[in-house]
Amino acid sequence: MLEGVMRMIIAVGLFISLIVVGAACSAAPVVPPTPSGEAVYKAITTDEFAVALDQPDAFTVINVHIPYEGEVPNTDDYIPYNDLDALTAALPDRNAPIILYCRSGRMSEEASRALVALGYTNVVDVSGGMNAWTDSGRELLMSGDGS
Repeated sequence: MLEGVMRMIIAVGLFISLIVVGAACSAAPVVPPTPSGEAVYKAITTDEFAVALDQPDAFTVINVHIPYEGEVPNTDDYIPYNDLDALTAALPDRNAPIILYCRSGRMSEEASRALVALGYTNVVDVSGGMNAWTDSGRELLMSGDGS
C-alpha cells in the first residue's frame, strides 16, 4: 500500500513537472506593451487664465506665438513655439507650472504637446489664445520688440 501511494505521488509530481516545463517552453503570445497614453497637458479658458495671472508667482507664463503680435499682461517670456531648445533652457524644472499661449491656440497646443513629450508634468495651454483673450474684452500689451 505504501508503494502504491509513493507511485501516485511520483506520478503526480512528474505530471506537474511536465506541465510547468511545457508552459515555460511554450511560445508566449506576443502582447504589445501597454501604452502609457499620449502625453497630456491641461487646457484652460481665458477666464481661468485671468485668475491664474492674479497669482504671478504661481506659473511661468510664455507667449509662444510667431511672429510677435502682442502679449497678455504678466507674461514672463516670449519664446517661439518651435524653438524647443529655448523653451527647455528657459524652463529647467520639468515639474514647475507653465502656461503657454499664442494667437489662436494652435502653436501653444503644439508647444504644450512637445514639452509634455519631453517630460514636463505641469503644462497648461490657453484655449483660443490671444484671440479668445481679446474676444472676452481683455486687452493685449505691445512691447514693441517682441520680448
